[in-house]
Amino acid sequence: MSTAATELQGPAAFAQRIVDWQRSHGRSELPWQNTRDPYRVWLSEIMLQQTQVSTVLGYFARFLERFPAVSALAAGTEDEVFGLWSGLGYYSRARNMHRCAQEVVARFGGEFPRTAAELTTLPGIGRSTAAAIAAFCFGERVAILDGNVKRVLTRVLGFGGDMSSSAQERALWDQATQLLPPAEQKEAIASYTQGVMDLGATVCLPRKPSCTICPVNTTCMGLREGQPERYPVKTRKLKRSAQSLWALLARDAEGRIWLEKRPEKGIWAGLYCLPVFESREELLAALPSSEQRHAQDLQPFVHVLTHKDLHLHPVLLRSGGQLQGDAARWVDAEEWGRLGLPAPVRKLLLESSAS
Repeated sequence: MSTAATELQGPAAFAQRIVDWQRSHGRSELPWQNTRDPYRVWLSEIMLQQTQVSTVLGYFARFLERFPAVSALAAGTEDEVFGLWSGLGYYSRARNMHRCAQEVVARFGGEFPRTAAELTTLPGIGRSTAAAIAAFCFGERVAILDGNVKRVLTRVLGFGGDMSSSAQERALWDQATQLLPPAEQKEAIASYTQGVMDLGATVCLPRKPSCTICPVNTTCMGLREGQPERYPVKTRKLKRSAQSLWALLARDAEGRIWLEKRPEKGIWAGLYCLPVFESREELLAALPSSEQRHAQDLQPFVHVLTHKDLHLHPVLLRSGGQLQGDAARWVDAEEWGRLGLPAPVRKLLLESSAS
């Protein structure tokens, strides 16, 4: 056992503090809690990746209403899934989620496998997500290590390894496993798992952590050093970039919008979208000559992605219906409201419809 783990007066003591705190102070009102249904737990885990709880709540309810079981999700179309996901971002999650549901039905008869090892063989389920499902639903003694938990454990342990390094991340996994409740306390694993997640989400925040109310503050190495915010250590940072795109907002006499389905790779893969171009000249060149003079520039705006700023330049065209495209068609408001659209495109369509 590491020196840092020993400082906790033994892993069992650390785990018990987390369990006790979770049962008295942790979150228990979220719709995916207090259940051993792996479908609901899995759905919430995928949605919560890089997304706030407050945002996920509405999406979670709508997904369950339309797809109440994994078999229903497997039988749905990708367009339906994207339509319900629209606005959550990171659309590869939705695509993998749909594929995962289909594999659960095809490979496991509609029942999620009961071990983390088997769960990781499904699309879109990584080690931490698999562990969360296995711990919450089947009581398996496995460690999770999502972003919130990494922050808690690196601070408590004073773990100074660079989390950009896969070797250091593996070392933290090993220590996270050491800190789990003892094997004979199987009933504690769900509370412990929820507890470390809750601690990172509500107390051990990235900035200005509430150390005075933390249940493990007396053994936190980061607090003892006076610099909890320096953890986790990660030196490799992705550089922000910028890209400009010109988007054709074409509307015909019936008020329909010209939308195309994006390729399966690249930005907004598989979504319906306004046709986008690298320049205004390229956009105009794609139009029939009779339509080009009617193009009207709208106010450009910036859409911020995780590591990129998209500078979008909408170009309005009140079209006579002469546009052509193999993957494009005219879509009325009732239909595009249900389709999976990139967030900035949906915003633009809603604003242009209201004006």
